[in-house]
Amino acid sequence: MTSDIIYFLCQQVLIFFVPLLIVGIGDLISERSGVLNIALEGIMVFGAFAGIIFIHFCQDSMPVWLCLTLAILISMAAGTLLTALHAFASIHLKAEQTISSTAINTFATAFGLFFGRILTGSEKVVFKNTFLIEKVPVLGDIPVIGPILFQKAYITTYLGIAILLLTAFFLYRTRIGLRVRSCGENPQASDSVGISVYKMRYLAVLMSGALAGLGGLAFILPTTTTFTSNVSGYGFLAMSVVVFGRWKPSGICLGALFFGITKTLGSAYSVIPFLYNLGIPEAFYKMLPYVATLIVLAISSSNSNAPAVAGVPYDKSKR
Repeated sequence: MTSDIIYFLCQQVLIFFVPLLIVGIGDLISERSGVLNIALEGIMVFGAFAGIIFIHFCQDSMPVWLCLTLAILISMAAGTLLTALHAFASIHLKAEQTISSTAINTFATAFGLFFGRILTGSEKVVFKNTFLIEKVPVLGDIPVIGPILFQKAYITTYLGIAILLLTAFFLYRTRIGLRVRSCGENPQASDSVGISVYKMRYLAVLMSGALAGLGGLAFILPTTTTFTSNVSGYGFLAMSVVVFGRWKPSGICLGALFFGITKTLGSAYSVIPFLYNLGIPEAFYKMLPYVATLIVLAISSSNSNAPAVAGVPYDKSKR
């Protein structure tokens, strides 16, 4: 393969890697506090819808950088707002967290399709992709790294890397991060030393929603210019990445990279002469990421490092 093809494939891997990383990190924070957030798929759809609708109506009336910045903030706010419902049901009402999550997943898709038709006259929300960074000055000229990271890139790539580093620091180097993790391991002990389990869990779940909303936008912007309230199962893939990464930021990064590679093989196999000449049907490559998910889950589930009380509501009165 030529260097241009290699650079192209690496850029494609980043496009699929970054949303999985961002949403996987969000799921990690929530589960580390003891709350399952299976609603990631719906929150991604809801956040992406809010951001894309804003872009649809406003991108012609403001600078590109301002439009993208506001769209990112709107997507994060929308994700946080929807997740607040899940947080309230799971933490205060002590509802079954899988049922609450399923309700949100169903609601978000229907909401996007319904209001997409009302606001634009179609279930398909169309926008112009003007957010590609052709080349970052100076950094884009660095050999090897420059063409991969700093040419034909999106700002969400750098946001994803920053979120990974900040989350690792937050969970393992800050007092609040330690408290969040303690609430997912032994909430009774945390409560006994004055830590508000409810507050820590609310914080973690809302952070999860903000990142999932951002992840939805990060997935849509580089991959299409027509949003149909669909994120291709990336919310569920992100949960698989968390299991693969054994609930650690570094492991999630590797898991997202692995699935990013399989997704790239599924979508861009035709530019790889070796794979294209094998004559394997296209459907095989398309299903590769999902088959890999099943295999990885089967292997990883036997060696779990999940938080001890993830998915278990905490009742302070029974302390």
